[in-house]
Amino acid sequence: MAVIDELKDLISKKLSVDLSQVTENAKFTDDLGADSLDLVELVMELEEHFEIEISDEDSQNFLTVKDVADYIKKKKS
Repeated sequence: MAVIDELKDLISKKLSVDLSQVTENAKFTDDLGADSLDLVELVMELEEHFEIEISDEDSQNFLTVKDVADYIKKKKS
């Protein structure tokens, strides 16, 4: 499964939103209804699922699903 597909599935489950709402350009707060606690929990879930470390500074730059996908691809390469 591609990173973006895994990511969309994980976000859909974690934020309890329909998978169809989780598009690459979807903004976590505006489009997916995430609050700051949701985002912290999501980052922890991403670290565990993809076996990567995400600094607080880096996570502050995650505005869209694509931002996270690009970050994960970069960390995994």
